[in-house]
Amino acid sequence: MNDPDLARFSVNQMTVKQLSLPELVDACARLGVGAVGLWREPVRAYGVEAAARLVRDAGLTVSTLCRGGFLTATDPVERAGALADNHAAIDEAAALGTGTLVLVCGGLPAGSRDLRGARERVAGALDRLGPYAAERGVRLAVEPLHPMFAADRCVVSTLGQALDLAERFPAGQVGVAVDTYHLWWDDRAPGQIARAGAAGRIHTFQLADWTTPLPAGVLNGRGQLGDGAIDLREWKGYVEAAGYTGFIEVELFNEELWARDGREVLAETAQRFVQHVVR
Repeated sequence: MNDPDLARFSVNQMTVKQLSLPELVDACARLGVGAVGLWREPVRAYGVEAAARLVRDAGLTVSTLCRGGFLTATDPVERAGALADNHAAIDEAAALGTGTLVLVCGGLPAGSRDLRGARERVAGALDRLGPYAAERGVRLAVEPLHPMFAADRCVVSTLGQALDLAERFPAGQVGVAVDTYHLWWDDRAPGQIARAGAAGRIHTFQLADWTTPLPAGVLNGRGQLGDGAIDLREWKGYVEAAGYTGFIEVELFNEELWARDGREVLAETAQRFVQHVVR
């Protein structure tokens, strides 16, 4: 089945994490889904080379690999470990055939209140990682996260902040991830999307809806498409007006979805994508 409405649809592995990698690949093939965004932990558990063969033999495209990052440590040993892990993530992305590694930059070190210093350490790490990635055909996509995650997960909270970092480096090395869940609240984001597009720095576009009340585990509060407050079709228009023509990846962290049959969730997500994003 080749549904033209699904031509740009990609499902992030975390949306249906209850499916094993072979189950995910089979479900995508049956639904006519042509792209997947993979996560390092399940890929490494399956075996990077085996995973690469599996998706390649199924005719799937790997839209992104999630995630590298966590680059804000001040301790020299921790920092060296983070850089080594990100070099490994770049190698894994290249082996999987994806040109995009998504970076979640990391939060404040314990006891620190220095946001500016943490962001500068991210820039220093990008200076080390960017050339290595480019040599392997991989671009780094800095993903700004909602400000509620600034302390513990990501000191980069707006698309403008992400671009300020990315623009220190060639666009072929470092760009940004545009994720509706994290950016929908920011009235400056559409202008920053145009800024990113003009420089060729939109390396991935991800969707999730914002529903309330947020669950106790806020991290897993991403709503199914169409269930929340975000005009997803409008956001698709923003990135397309900025020149983005790549895959649109649906990434949902949601305990209720994970408790359901994964194949059913995938089918529902594809249907919601057509209903709330394409048409």
